[in-house]
Amino acid sequence: MSNFDNGYARFGSTVAHADAREIDRGLRAYMISIYNFMAIGVAVTGLIALVVYNMAVTTVGAPDAVAAVRGGFALTEFGRMMFVSPLKWVVALAPIGLVFLLGFRVHRMQPTTAQGVFFLYAALVGASLATIFLVYTHNSIAQVFFISAAAFGGLSLYGYTTQRSLSGMGSFLMMGLIGIIIAGLVNIFLASSALQFAISVVGVLVFAGLTAYDTQKLKEEYVFGLSGADEATVGRSAVMGALTLYLDFINLFMMLLQLFGQRNND
Repeated sequence: MSNFDNGYARFGSTVAHADAREIDRGLRAYMISIYNFMAIGVAVTGLIALVVYNMAVTTVGAPDAVAAVRGGFALTEFGRMMFVSPLKWVVALAPIGLVFLLGFRVHRMQPTTAQGVFFLYAALVGASLATIFLVYTHNSIAQVFFISAAAFGGLSLYGYTTQRSLSGMGSFLMMGLIGIIIAGLVNIFLASSALQFAISVVGVLVFAGLTAYDTQKLKEEYVFGLSGADEATVGRSAVMGALTLYLDFINLFMMLLQLFGQRNND
């Protein structure tokens, strides 16, 4: 009897280890796909921002210049359409609509369709961020970008590897995020540099925390819910995970840029 029990225990242990290895392999593939989609999204955003900026801005006195902006910069007709005309609001607000589309309809989409919507969203964000090249020097944008990438990588790695549960941070981070949004809306009317500085400082802390928190949450969602799901479900979830981390990165970058970016008129 004891021999039978020992053999059963060894068999059960082997099956458990095999299942754990299978989950681990699936988790690695899932997280890699999330990071790949996110990285492509960030690359699309940066490329579109540069393309729009180069098409929208020229030098004062150039044949295609239609409106001086500052210093030696001037807008082209395309630039005036993108940055001055009502179209700028369409470009700024369209990404919000795509986020809602993904949030409410992604479960009905094919994974490739969800990926296409995500990359379109990243492109529209890039078009709306093209104005940062007018405000900040190109060198400081590049420097802050690499600082943001390094910080994001470290924070996401921490969220993935730590054995400490970060779930308790979630409510505080969401409160901080809501506070940032409200303060930002108020500052549209106040135009206070002190308030903007405070928003940026708090924003860095909030999005740094969200990067670690969201990474751990994505890991746990796979282990406890997606490990046995079909390929399409996992693919759609990977797109939504990429969107989550993409937003964390872009907002962390923008907050750091507001703190450390060198302005063109400085």
